[in-house]
Amino acid sequence: MKKLALIMFMGIALSACSNTSKLPQTVQSINDVAPYPEASTGYTRYAIHLPKLTDENSAKVEVLVGKEMNVDCNFSHLATTLKQEELKGWGYNYYVVDKVYGEISTLMACPVSTNKNQFVTANLSWLDYNSRLPIVLYVPNDLQVKYRIWHPNAKILQANAE
Repeated sequence: MKKLALIMFMGIALSACSNTSKLPQTVQSINDVAPYPEASTGYTRYAIHLPKLTDENSAKVEVLVGKEMNVDCNFSHLATTLKQEELKGWGYNYYVVDKVYGEISTLMACPVSTNKNQFVTANLSWLDYNSRLPIVLYVPNDLQVKYRIWHPNAKILQANAE
């Protein structure tokens, strides 16, 4: 009788455990993950929570830090410095856009009235995809953070030797 009760209890426990993995993944607050510092004066803290992928090792995240600007036909970029910091005691990384030095632009002659509003970005590095930790950035208040996920979903082709 005791064995039967034990087997029934184990069956109930295993079925409960198997059902909990089917619950939808909820995005937790950044403060629930780790004690990231609050943004200092003049800065905004951004957190990117990535969805879980089947093959995260092949994916990359491109972080775009920039702002809407009125530009002409020239190619424009923002000059910034990005520092990678470590959350002491946790080993987690976060990123700080330290300074914005201004706009870098090509100097082509543009036709009249070619100005347009465009999101002008800074050159930042690609980051490894990791859905278990948020990507945390501290940027000046006048900048915005956008991102896109890159992963190889196209067929790999053989190049011809010439």
